[in-house]
Amino acid sequence: MSNFKLPPLVCVFLLWGTAATAQPLPAGQVIERVATLADPAQTYALYLPTSYTPERIWPILIGFHPGARGRAIVDAYREAAERHGFIVAGSNVSRNGPFEASWQAARTMLQDIGQRLPADARRVYLTGHSGGARLALQIALANAQIAGVIASSAGFPDSTPRSSVSFPIFGTAGTEDFNHVEMRLLDRALKTSHRLAVFEGGHVLPPPDVAMQALDWLDLQAMASGRLPRDASRIGAAWADAERAAAEAGETARAVHLLRGMAVDFKDLHDIKAVEARASALARQPAVKRALDDEREGDERERRMMEDIGRLRTDVGDASMRAAALKALETRLSALKTEADAPVASAERARARRILRATAADARAAGEGDAEYRALIRRYAAP
Repeated sequence: MSNFKLPPLVCVFLLWGTAATAQPLPAGQVIERVATLADPAQTYALYLPTSYTPERIWPILIGFHPGARGRAIVDAYREAAERHGFIVAGSNVSRNGPFEASWQAARTMLQDIGQRLPADARRVYLTGHSGGARLALQIALANAQIAGVIASSAGFPDSTPRSSVSFPIFGTAGTEDFNHVEMRLLDRALKTSHRLAVFEGGHVLPPPDVAMQALDWLDLQAMASGRLPRDASRIGAAWADAERAAAEAGETARAVHLLRGMAVDFKDLHDIKAVEARASALARQPAVKRALDDEREGDERERRMMEDIGRLRTDVGDASMRAAALKALETRLSALKTEADAPVASAERARARRILRATAADARAAGEGDAEYRALIRRYAAP
């Protein structure tokens, strides 16, 4: 992340709702490339729900992919957007790399959408995968107009958790995602409206059921903030689903997380005193308390292991420490590789795979670099 300072998007949002100045776009199908009116080189993928009509305003989800794959963003959320009545757009230009270029792509796309489509300026949501999630959160942190963010497989641009932000965050991560622990630490630190959905998988966009959860949750948060009229039946159904999930979790650490999540999600929509009391009482039970402590310690252990490998990687670049650092690094990677290759799924196997994948991702980000170091990383790659 450079020191580039984002100009606010206020002037972009003031253009919204003026008029649709371009040719009508087809609804109910993914449009892979929409060239912006201001700059034809800036394009984005787009999906308008089948029920789309220009006579009303629509919530919109605008996304960023680390590889400039706007279609991948749109495809991930198309089914959910169809059900919940969202427009979805994904930049074909924004990618990992110079931040200024991605910011300009985002700004141009936002301006174009405001000119073309009757999008609701009060319900503009951002999403992104990996580096795209960091961009989405950076934009939201700098602009009070953003109604919420779906952060997939990465958190804040500086990777530092915060205790509060002015917008709701729905985070997603795979069980073997190399940014899994970052998302768990974000979830633990954040006290304002947020949720973390973890699914079986790696460093990928959320599957359709998680995408559906995300838009449903954002709608609830819009009802809480007054951006969307309250629907008592929908709120009641969501509350009943959450209660059922917590009950099915039994007297476990997972139940504590679910109950605490209910208290945050519904604090402005439902009486939460009972669930807060249940969460507190359950968290004091000895077995549950141990499980919660073990979770916290496991996350901290993973963070320390990644930091340790990071220090060794730095030492490899120092001629006076290189030989010892390479040997120590090989010892750690070899042990992790043994755990990662275990035939039976376990928390230890998932953690080892995440660390090995994070190490490989860092090596790729470093470019050509040190051939001996890169060969070592490849030798112990996660399956």
